[in-house]
Amino acid sequence: MTVYKAFKNFYIFLIVLAVVVGAGTAGLAAYELYYKDESVYVTSKYGSTGDEVRKIQQKLADLGYSVGSVDGIYGQRTQNAVKAFQRNVGLTSDGIAGPATLLYLGLGGSSSGNSTTYSDADVQLLGKVISAEARGESYEGQVAVGAVILNRVAHSSFPDSISGVVYQAGAFSCVYDSNWYEPISETSKKAALDALNGWDPSGGAVYYFNPAKTNDAFMHSRPVIKIIGNHYFCS
Repeated sequence: MTVYKAFKNFYIFLIVLAVVVGAGTAGLAAYELYYKDESVYVTSKYGSTGDEVRKIQQKLADLGYSVGSVDGIYGQRTQNAVKAFQRNVGLTSDGIAGPATLLYLGLGGSSSGNSTTYSDADVQLLGKVISAEARGESYEGQVAVGAVILNRVAHSSFPDSISGVVYQAGAFSCVYDSNWYEPISETSKKAALDALNGWDPSGGAVYYFNPAKTNDAFMHSRPVIKIIGNHYFCS
């Protein structure tokens, strides 16, 4: 190999090395920027303390999980509650409240005034409920089911996030049956987006039920606003 070819090869090696290192540095910068911009995604785990932990505890308590005192201390009971929640929503049950867990708890979005920014996880979850609850219903009926969930989010008597409403104890039976694990239909995803964009075929309902499938006295006592397909939508 000539001195020229050796120098040329070494020069090419230096260029490649610079590109690789530069790409790695850029990737790291992007990673750091993501977590800087998404500062709400604070990972809390056993031993953590502070306001973030207190928010997690309060949200879990609102959803019916036993956390003990809402004291901002991430102890064993809080960890167990996080694990139980993660199991119920299909996340890895590691007891660590990372980005995905916070999103499903409704603590990963952001709000300003009366407008709420919904995350991709919110859209996915809303579509999942629509798919499980309104499979076989008309498209309008599917959007109406999504609208009921959003109406509950806005209502003072219900949790203030999509995940909070969906996973509120006893609220939606589909969370506990086989339909929950079926693939989300494309129409349900579209219906979720239409509901999030403001279409409310339910007429402002906060309840709905299929009278052929439930004898629940409370549901049958609710004033019916509208009937769409097999569902009665109620106030």
